Amino acid sequence: MKLSVLIPVYNEAESVLEVVERVTAVPIEKEIVLVDDCSTDGSSEVLDGLRLPNVTVVHHDRNRGKGAAVQTALAAATGEVIVIQDADLEYDPADFVRLIEPIEAGRVRVVYGYRDFVGQGLAIRVGNRFLTGFTNLLYGSDLRDMETCYKMIDRDLAVSLGLGADRFEIEVELTSKLLKSGESIEQLPISYDPRKGGKKLVPWIDGPHGLWALIKYRWVG
Repeated sequence: MKLSVLIPVYNEAESVLEVVERVTAVPIEKEIVLVDDCSTDGSSEVLDGLRLPNVTVVHHDRNRGKGAAVQTALAAATGEVIVIQDADLEYDPADFVRLIEPIEAGRVRVVYGYRDFVGQGLAIRVGNRFLTGFTNLLYGSDLRDMETCYKMIDRDLAVSLGLGADRFEIEVELTSKLLKSGESIEQLPISYDPRKGGKKLVPWIDGPHGLWALIKYRWVG
């Protein structure tokens, strides 16, 4: 079963090459689809310098947001299963081996890797826990980490969701539409090393956006 690793990139010149190397080292069949979201720090040049098999690089001509980059990557993906990988070093691609097992076994079509939030900044940690709890309240779910980047999904299912969110609320849209469709989500623990600085998600901006998105997708779609 081939895994498509979707990597949205915005100003990650210092880390994206190592992320690609880590993903490449994972011993499963895969392709890597990187979408540069009009970076200004040299990330574009780093990506254009990649000379690796099964790696696709797409460039946005303007900054459109993480959600838009995920949608572009999904459109280019050819694997049976997709997963989103941030271009920083917070997540460990070695976890893909465990995460894909329930899908390969045919038990589920969706697996979420949930994080231990120890080490996260207080605002981010509280925001993540609140949004996850609010998700469970609205949708009757039992998720442990709604905002996790590691959402591994059958590609045909992901395409059928009709994603449209451009910013970080892509995480909310994915989860909301999966839960509304009645899809079972298996959850497994993953490694997580929170970034100490340069976080692009802004709690007092993206938090309210995420909250509104949860309400919107619950009753509007």
